[in-house]
Amino acid sequence: MTDQDKDLPLRASIARLERLLGEVLLEQEGEQVYEEVRAIPADALTGGERSRSVLERLSPGATTALVRACGLYSQLFNIAEDLHHTRRRRAHQIAGSAPQQGSLAGALARLKQDGVGFGQLAAALTDASVVAVLTAHPTEVQRQSVLDGHRAVRKFLSQLNSPELTPEEESELEAKLKRVMLTLWQTSEIRPFKLSIRDEIENGVAYHPLTFFSAMPKLYERLGRLIADHWEQQVELPSFLRVGSWIGGDRDGNPNVDAGVMRHAITRQAEEAFRHYFYELAGLYRELSLSERHVSVSAAVQSLSAASPDLAESRREEPYRRALATIEGRLSASAARLGVEARGRWTLGEPYPDCAALVTDLQALVDSLKEHGSGLLAEGRLGRLLRSLDVFGFFLMPLDMRQHAAIHEAVVGELFARAGLEEYVALDEAARVRVLLRELATPRLLYSPYLTYSAEAEKELAIFREAARIQREFGVDAIAQSIISNCATVSDILALALLLKEAGLIRLDNGIPQASINLVPLFETIADLQNATLVMDALFALPWYQQLLKSRGMIQEVMLGYSDSNKDGGYLTSQWELYQAEQRLVQSFAAAGVKLKLFHGRGGSVGRGGGPSYEAIMAQPAGSVAGRIRITEQGEVIASKYSDPDIGARNLEALVAATLEASLSPHACHAVDEEVFNELSGHAFTAYRELVETPGFMQYFLEATPISAIAKLNIGSRPASRKSLNSIRDLRAIPWVFSWAQSRVMLPGWYGFGSAVSAYLGRHGDEGLARLQQAYASSPFFQVVLSNMEQVMAKGDLNIAKSFADLVSDRRLADTLFGRISEEWHKTQQAFFAISGQQKLLEKNPTLGRSLAIRLPYLDALNLLQTELLRRLREQPEDAEALYAIHLTINGISAGLRNSG
Repeated sequence: MTDQDKDLPLRASIARLERLLGEVLLEQEGEQVYEEVRAIPADALTGGERSRSVLERLSPGATTALVRACGLYSQLFNIAEDLHHTRRRRAHQIAGSAPQQGSLAGALARLKQDGVGFGQLAAALTDASVVAVLTAHPTEVQRQSVLDGHRAVRKFLSQLNSPELTPEEESELEAKLKRVMLTLWQTSEIRPFKLSIRDEIENGVAYHPLTFFSAMPKLYERLGRLIADHWEQQVELPSFLRVGSWIGGDRDGNPNVDAGVMRHAITRQAEEAFRHYFYELAGLYRELSLSERHVSVSAAVQSLSAASPDLAESRREEPYRRALATIEGRLSASAARLGVEARGRWTLGEPYPDCAALVTDLQALVDSLKEHGSGLLAEGRLGRLLRSLDVFGFFLMPLDMRQHAAIHEAVVGELFARAGLEEYVALDEAARVRVLLRELATPRLLYSPYLTYSAEAEKELAIFREAARIQREFGVDAIAQSIISNCATVSDILALALLLKEAGLIRLDNGIPQASINLVPLFETIADLQNATLVMDALFALPWYQQLLKSRGMIQEVMLGYSDSNKDGGYLTSQWELYQAEQRLVQSFAAAGVKLKLFHGRGGSVGRGGGPSYEAIMAQPAGSVAGRIRITEQGEVIASKYSDPDIGARNLEALVAATLEASLSPHACHAVDEEVFNELSGHAFTAYRELVETPGFMQYFLEATPISAIAKLNIGSRPASRKSLNSIRDLRAIPWVFSWAQSRVMLPGWYGFGSAVSAYLGRHGDEGLARLQQAYASSPFFQVVLSNMEQVMAKGDLNIAKSFADLVSDRRLADTLFGRISEEWHKTQQAFFAISGQQKLLEKNPTLGRSLAIRLPYLDALNLLQTELLRRLREQPEDAEALYAIHLTINGISAGLRNSG
């Protein structure tokens, strides 16, 4: 079967979507808009001349309709593509094809082939920890109402692919699909209000009933079966894979997060978990109708049955149902005790003291079933419920706290001042470490309820106290991380430790510190990455901190920031500095006898560390994974990865597969030519800094991208910058990358690489090129760097970027900077082709190439319309229709680019 044959169902789905959406447009907007949309693919072949002049032909309302149509086309194409990928994976499985890369089956087969023994695998799983963390600042511009519509489209489109449909059924499904399209057309895509943190919490929680509740227990079941198949032994799998969250706990730069918000986040998460448990218990109640006339039960089940609130005569001989009613009643009481608005059918009983007590009762049912010939019944819903309880607990997702080091410093300084101690902020680093260790060694608190503190200090201390209460009520794992943004010194970490001690999250037990939470330094800038090992070495040298680590199992987590390091040093330098920082940390931790857990602050876009997770994990330095990894999931990728259970399961599987392979495979370690990358990185850094430090660069960025419009778009609860839009340093990395993607420059994902290679070859000639080609052939790190850069450049477009540059008021500045960007673009493409041996972009990724070929005409049209609308808005700043249309273009382009960040 040829690739074209395999794509027939995709082409059929796209044709169906185009036809039905065309009908909706014709009926709703009339022939003019319909014909404009139909002309877009042909217009793309002529450079978009028709799109450039569309504002002259159409009324403002018709222009907005055209923009919306292009965006909706992109969204529908995405759905068809995702469905096709799922269909192809199923076809491979049915045909018995070799396991695909990134699958558990493929990873375990390779590990078995490599001679990894069962004991080695079991030990690695016991010590493993894999966490995908949903973050608090998404660039998710689509509303949940729109995403609900997308899921309905996917459902009906999938059903239309059935070969057993009758003509009547096909007609009915098409009618349903068209009704969903009409609903999407008549639904506002843009929020008329700014997202609150509570909205973001709702968005994060929504992925559990959609995907995680079903996907995660099944993944554990699948992993257990595959291990049994390959090693012919059963393994008790710990719940090492989890989903975490920053939403409601991350307050870095977000003044809206306080103790009340954090309590709401945990309570709302718990509500979703309890609802799931009540649903599953109700299902078990229906299923376990076993009668005492036919089965015996254990004493433990008899005891649960005897205490049952279910007194119906029809249940008198059904001990499992009566026992489940007891369990459900106690769980309802637990929810009430925790302030969670979820209840089961039965609501009377003694609250469970913790989730473990609930597990004990359910395990009694499992043991009884197995002991009395009904073991098969314990392997379905009951087994999945027990796994869910182990994974989600009473809190659904572990909630991380994060705050900027400067805020911690200010609060500590105030505590010192009000207690009559040293002027902390004026002390040098050595003195800070000394006085912090002095205070950490005593159980005496610095805070006094009889003194007055600033609002900021009270707010921060209240958050830590609330975290301690949440741990006591929902479980110690409910809040297990406190992250220090912009961490640069040992005192930054000890300052957090002091605040945790003030709240009881660090206690002294006979003078020995005991922590119930991890202290996580986040190294973000290039300088901080280079200094990270020195900070950690100095920290580990402190006897007090060594004692603290023992209370955390000698595991230290370190977070690395992809976004700010890229904004600071450019794409290649950021990637190389991150890699080197990991290498140094591995060596440092090994020397200190501390286990390393890396937390990768990856964004959705390549400029913020994005790209395929499997390849990214496999390209990590030797020893840096070791079964423990945390990765942020941000922006548009959250919806694209986890709003569908099949795709969500695939992405979670890739995380686990890559972690196991990177940790256990003898082939996962590859030498990296450090001399080459050091030289390349130096040249790339110079080129990047010369660009962004050019006088007038910030003006160019503000005028040659839609950043100002993005700042007004209701896509998150925090501002686009920490202070203002006047400097790159203050600008958040998300809108920085997002804006360059919108203007199709994609600058954070490639700039500097071409100059680096050009300078390297200028010095080393043909031998240098051969060395670069060898480095590419042998290094997964270099392959991932170039692969991600290639995808970014395939989505970029210099002609469209020039249209944005034409918006800059200073023509000399525009010509100068766009000229440099254009020159670097061509250098980078030439360098990529020379090193990779390819003749064109995406030569080895035809699937993405075909995908872009379908979508790009509509994206290009949206971009050209966006430039004209931006010009109109700058001439008429009060033109609300133009601003609305621009926001629609941002939405459509973001959906079409997918990993826009």
